[in-house]
Amino acid sequence: MNKSPNPCCVPSKQRAALLEVSSKASANRLRATSGSTEGMIKLDGGRFLMGTDSIDGFPADGEGPVREVTLDGFYLDTAPVTNEQFAEFVRKTGYQTESDRFGWSFVFHKHIAPEELPRLVENRVRGADWWCKVNGANWERPEGPDSHIASRARHPVVHVSGNDALAYCEWAGKRLPTEAEWEYAARGGLEQKDFPWGDELTPEGRHLCNIWQGDFPNRDTAEDGYSAPAPVDAFPANGYGFQTITGNTWEWCGDWFHPSFHVTATRKNPVGPPGGTHKVIKGGSYLCHASYCNRYRVAARTSNTPDSSTTNIGFRCARDVG
Repeated sequence: MNKSPNPCCVPSKQRAALLEVSSKASANRLRATSGSTEGMIKLDGGRFLMGTDSIDGFPADGEGPVREVTLDGFYLDTAPVTNEQFAEFVRKTGYQTESDRFGWSFVFHKHIAPEELPRLVENRVRGADWWCKVNGANWERPEGPDSHIASRARHPVVHVSGNDALAYCEWAGKRLPTEAEWEYAARGGLEQKDFPWGDELTPEGRHLCNIWQGDFPNRDTAEDGYSAPAPVDAFPANGYGFQTITGNTWEWCGDWFHPSFHVTATRKNPVGPPGGTHKVIKGGSYLCHASYCNRYRVAARTSNTPDSSTTNIGFRCARDVG
């Protein structure tokens, strides 16, 4: 008796329609070629295996299936945009971030002095009460009105929403990377490894990224040297030369988030769905810990609304070759 083919092998009008939508989105994707390539790395593109089927992943996030993706060449910032760079943007344009306009942003509770909590914190996030809504927190004053970035010029800018990141990119003649571009760069030329340097988180006991050690969310032993965002060059670069591309701060991507859109999407320069409510963020942050969120793996993905800002989300810019 002949067996019926697996559903993924059966052509369908719906699958064909989804692929057509995805292919058109890829062909019409945002391009940027006017920005300076100083401080960027040129990648020639090519084929790579994106995603993971690992049991260590989060299936609900849509980390799999593993699929072969082909990319055109592109440029990507060597490091996340720093406070120094973002300050220049604000100085030259007068731009106000969304946290400036809202008057508050989310700050991790351990970065607020206990005696200041009643004065600064309006409320906490239900179900994640380590996040505090702090009046006066913004990119220039990351922990609230009594803090400042004066000594953090080479730290990644934080408290920038996805919309803020887009505004900076447009000013610089660049764009946000697609999720596929970001993952290709983060892998550093390695195939299907968990981290930019291989499968072992701390090879020979060395910490190669800034994540949480200890008991989350109450005690960070900071064995990697940091319990808050680190300078963008604090750890060795990956095989392509990218710095702090995992851990430290999450990074905004240009794609709208969907847990399964990519299953039927084009494999040539893929982008996310044509619309949505959340944008993809990649890379994990200094708050990620194996007991709660091991999304510092290169295939991991999650999302946030593009108007959101916190002390652990930043971004880097991409640019097309021509």
